[in-house]
Amino acid sequence: MGTIRAVVVTPDAPGRLALGQIAAPTPTPSEALVRVAAVSLNRGEVRRAQSAAAGALIGWDLAGVVERGAADGSGPPSGAQVVGTLATGAWAELVAVPTHALARLPETVSLTEAATLPIAGLTALHAVAQGGALIGRAVLVTGASGGVGHFAVQLAQVAGAYVVGHVRSAARVAAVRETGVATVVVGADVRAAEEHGPYHLVIDGVGGETLSQALTLLAPEGTAVSYGRTVGPGVELDLGAFFSAGGLRLYGLWIFHELRREPAGVGLARLIPLVEAGRLRPHIALETGWADVGEVAQGLLDRDFPGKAVLLID
Repeated sequence: MGTIRAVVVTPDAPGRLALGQIAAPTPTPSEALVRVAAVSLNRGEVRRAQSAAAGALIGWDLAGVVERGAADGSGPPSGAQVVGTLATGAWAELVAVPTHALARLPETVSLTEAATLPIAGLTALHAVAQGGALIGRAVLVTGASGGVGHFAVQLAQVAGAYVVGHVRSAARVAAVRETGVATVVVGADVRAAEEHGPYHLVIDGVGGETLSQALTLLAPEGTAVSYGRTVGPGVELDLGAFFSAGGLRLYGLWIFHELRREPAGVGLARLIPLVEAGRLRPHIALETGWADVGEVAQGLLDRDFPGKAVLLID
């Protein structure tokens, strides 16, 4: 059967992650065997590694080339460049991927760019979709310089919204302005964005006080989407004000639940043409070899860089 290299949880390594040896995958009839060229990191999987058992496999996002197409004839054929996602274990040189979780890439979209799309891009896509028709409507994106936030700002603009991005640090403003966003608000208090609202849609991945404040900025019939948190779990909500505002909705978005309803390959096939046309631009803050996975993972936890980090499989 043989072995391959993969990223595994290694307690004494930086970020608790390092390269190791695992058994080579054996695809089911509906899985393609993919030779991975690039992967990207998400905060969720890196956090999971901090408490996972030694030897556990990690990784959601991957891009590479189909080495052997699925035996049942579904999905991309051998030799096709693809992007996809796994529930875990994507950070390996060879992976078996369900064909419904893959999308084929045109030659004009690089594997490095594509590797940033699966979890962050799909989360942003599903979050923006919760707002319905967005033409001419105001949208607030907190954590706008992060992996999901950066995509959400752009996708909301593609949908025709007036977008306001929020960042906590002035050092992150430039990265958000590169998306063409109309307004960037800086500071710990999101209520500074009130003058540009009220908002039909709020997309938040910060949680805590940031989400509490953002909920007060919703317009009647507005929706707040919470897809994660990077601060304390507590959210204060004045239920009286929330109900009296009329038809407000708080939607908890967990991307793996969304992918049960719509396979990853479907959403990725919608995102790829936007990247190809230059309307969706991944922000790759760091690109390095996958031997550096531990240091890069720790940097992500420490918020050393905005946007996405991509590891190249050598």
